[in-house]
Amino acid sequence: MNITLGHFLAVGAILFTLSVIGIFLNRKNLIVLLMAIELMLLAVNMNFVAFSHFLGDMHGQVFVFFILTVAAAESAIGLAILMLLFRNKSSISVEELNTLKG
Repeated sequence: MNITLGHFLAVGAILFTLSVIGIFLNRKNLIVLLMAIELMLLAVNMNFVAFSHFLGDMHGQVFVFFILTVAAAESAIGLAILMLLFRNKSSISVEELNTLKG
């Protein structure tokens, strides 16, 4: 049995759907929201790599490196905001983010 492009796209769609469900079901915990966003980006990256492999073009794989760089920066900024929120409020609830206004 060969693994086709449809298999990769199905797995990517399942991962993307799970991350969207994770965002909508849990809007209270900032860590879970960040993990769901990362899962969403990784599902898109998997589709880029699958298309790149099956079309014989390297542009999709190069684009994945740019997405991973932006995702790493987003994670660092998100965790910094999370630490600031926990230091000030002793909670990581998303509802308390508006209290961090300067």
